[in-house]
Amino acid sequence: MPCSPGGVSSREAGRMKRALKWARSLLVENFWWKVLSLAIAVALWAAVSSEPELSTFPVVPVEYRNRPDDIEFNAEPVSSVKLELSGPSGELSGIGGSSAVHPQVILDLDGITPGLHTFIISDKNVKLPRGVKLEGSIPPEIQLVFDRRMARLVPVKILLSGEGQNGYHVVSASAEPAEVSIAGPASRVERITAATIDPIDVSSVVGFAKFQRNAYVQDPYVRLDSPPLVTVSIAVRR
Repeated sequence: MPCSPGGVSSREAGRMKRALKWARSLLVENFWWKVLSLAIAVALWAAVSSEPELSTFPVVPVEYRNRPDDIEFNAEPVSSVKLELSGPSGELSGIGGSSAVHPQVILDLDGITPGLHTFIISDKNVKLPRGVKLEGSIPPEIQLVFDRRMARLVPVKILLSGEGQNGYHVVSASAEPAEVSIAGPASRVERITAATIDPIDVSSVVGFAKFQRNAYVQDPYVRLDSPPLVTVSIAVRR
């Protein structure tokens, strides 16, 4: 194989020439566009780096994800916290705006068990816009109480008001259905003895009458697990 005077083969020399030509074209082609892009990048970096660092204290929502189906909140969950955020003024000024990324605290409840659980608010569970840093929160942690889910049947308690006229009085009162299903945290469901309805005025009832009422329970953490509508049949006789 013929060699060049420097001991390099003609094939290798050709490769070197092609590589140099490619490198030269990479630098020369669209040269001014590349210079302009570099100038814009430098200007943006300078603008961002020169922005003053500010702090803000927005109140943000708390979101709970992946709660198991058989687990209930046994006390009111925290709905919002106050975050201490820092960052460039341009990023912080947009927080809460319609086009901004809204900060929020996201707690993952996957695998949670009954009892008291404490969640520390940190970068791991706070969603923030790019360039914004979490400095702290008020409160710094969230404590939640969980209980296993329980459902059971309880009787419907009929409430009456008023008195019959001219010697009339209530001789019977029944509800259909006579029982409704309730569900919620086990420790609260176990304390419920009956579902109630709004009182029915019997002062003008003579003979037989039917009324429809919605059943409910007094505990806000316990809910009806069946249709709430109850039909009450009342008989009034002398």
